[in-house]
Amino acid sequence: MRAFFYVVTALWLLAHVYLGRRLVDASRLADKRSVRALGWLLLTALAALPLITMAVRRSSRTGEDTLAVMGFTSMGFSTLLIMAVLGIDLVLLARWVWRRFRAAASAKARPEAQTDAQTVAQTGAQTEGQTEAQTPGDAEVDPGRRRFFGDLGRAGVVGGAGGLTTLGYVHATRVPPVREVEVPIADLPAALEGYKIAQLTDIHIGPTIHGEWLREVVARVNGLEPDLVAVTGDVVDGLVPQLASEVAPLAELRGRDGVYYVTGNHEYYWDGLAWCRHFASLGMKVLVNAHEIIEREGARLLVGGVSDYRAGARVPGHKSDPAAALAGAPEVDLRVLLAHQPRSIYKAASAGFDLQLSGHTHGGQFVPFAWIISWVQPYGHGLHRHADGPWIYVSRGTGYWGPPNRLGAPSEISLLTLRRA
Repeated sequence: MRAFFYVVTALWLLAHVYLGRRLVDASRLADKRSVRALGWLLLTALAALPLITMAVRRSSRTGEDTLAVMGFTSMGFSTLLIMAVLGIDLVLLARWVWRRFRAAASAKARPEAQTDAQTVAQTGAQTEGQTEAQTPGDAEVDPGRRRFFGDLGRAGVVGGAGGLTTLGYVHATRVPPVREVEVPIADLPAALEGYKIAQLTDIHIGPTIHGEWLREVVARVNGLEPDLVAVTGDVVDGLVPQLASEVAPLAELRGRDGVYYVTGNHEYYWDGLAWCRHFASLGMKVLVNAHEIIEREGARLLVGGVSDYRAGARVPGHKSDPAAALAGAPEVDLRVLLAHQPRSIYKAASAGFDLQLSGHTHGGQFVPFAWIISWVQPYGHGLHRHADGPWIYVSRGTGYWGPPNRLGAPSEISLLTLRRA
């Protein structure tokens, strides 16, 4: 973990050097030393704030709220800037390569080039002396005008990143809307038709998310009058003594058939066993590779839960095992698994579950990650049928982690209703 931290920190700092070269040094304003120095100073502060925030939290196991908000917000702003500038440079590189290719193809098409390879070499040497944006039609373009529009584009990138960071902050810090989803189940008993499961996941109570916000979330869930409440991990980012008062509203959650909880990976960063005991004291039914049976008018619903997909690496007794969650279970009409990570679906399908509820992905949380999350996870968000077997629903999460930004991946309180297929 220490080596990983050093590598990520080095990449983070190098990315800001890259930003400085593209946004500060390339600007006309950089011709003035004082302005150039100010630009680099601002970029240095932007790079340092998140590192300082994480160092403070690591050393004291806590973090001052204002510093945390500033540090994590700047992290999101920097990330958007880096992605935007990198994306533009990749487009410019592709444009340059395409023009080089066309120039070479045009040279080869000429009769003299077909008979004399030296002509092609000379053409290449001349092309090397041109700027990346230069073509025969570009020779008349005023360099000062080109630089002016370049500065205008840089200002647009910075302003756009700032605006999107603000919009993402507003979406992240609001009480999430309810997302209603109907799950079709073959041969669902009439007694379970319309059964409602409210899901909360990835709440991340910690340095920037607090109990007042959580109390409003709990009130909204209770207003849905669910049959069952499922809390699928990553509830906290801190130790029990620090956050016990902040998570207290969870004791007010109400479900006709109970409130069930399974661990996420973040609980294990902050003493997962202590959190399991604490959530149990709040009236939540903690499922660690275990199940409970809910009976309704002769129909039986099994609610199973597994610890986080990688929990076994930190707590050997918590190795995730969907098959163990079914051990000793009687015949039932429907098997539902609560599992923090979507990757549990493979073993859940083998074990015989009909539906899995997960979180973990945050739906990517904000662009551009919201666009690529499904490339690195078996399921990024939403309802899916796994290999003609069980259904899996992946929530985008109720809170957020790190940057307070929910851009293109809105947070949610999930309300799943079972329907007979």
